[in-house]
Amino acid sequence: MSQILFPTRLYKAQLPKLQGLEQTCLGLADEDLAGRRWSRDHGYGGYTSYASLNDLPRRASIFAELERTISGHVGKFARELQFELSGRKLVLDSLWVNIMERGAVHTPHIHPHSVISGTYYVTVPPKSGAIRFEDPRLPMMMAAPLRKAKARPENRSFVDVTPKTGMLLLWESWLRHGVEPNTARGQRISVSFNYRNDQ
Repeated sequence: MSQILFPTRLYKAQLPKLQGLEQTCLGLADEDLAGRRWSRDHGYGGYTSYASLNDLPRRASIFAELERTISGHVGKFARELQFELSGRKLVLDSLWVNIMERGAVHTPHIHPHSVISGTYYVTVPPKSGAIRFEDPRLPMMMAAPLRKAKARPENRSFVDVTPKTGMLLLWESWLRHGVEPNTARGQRISVSFNYRNDQ
């Protein structure tokens, strides 16, 4: 009999649609000249407020509403992970908008200095790119054979999740992930965020 050790958890939830969130994200992209410049200079393939705006929940009430909803799920996920927080809660560290045009990708990365990261999908046209999660043990698997094509998700080296409008995904911030190319005709709009341990 085998035993599962050191599982990597991915939290999924379907949230009610927030009326006006898509328009608010598109409005930000129009107004945020610094964000558009950063996106262009870094080859982002669309727009992100990641490097330009750090006050979205104070800037627009719809982001504050989204934060309140997300925070409840982050608390639930933290309990599943059995974090010892000594009565404290994880707190929002950053929240930003992503608008990915056709052909845009997001190369694999992690989110340092955070505990839980995630994405809420505002608008997801078909074929706009899966988010791909990578087994964090890959660098230590020098002699391991390839996994079977139909291996169970927990045994794969990479797991792709096809997002849907209204989907919320949460994961531990050390988990490496990236976004596959957007091959849809339309834009894929999402809101990403990090939560940290407030000590």
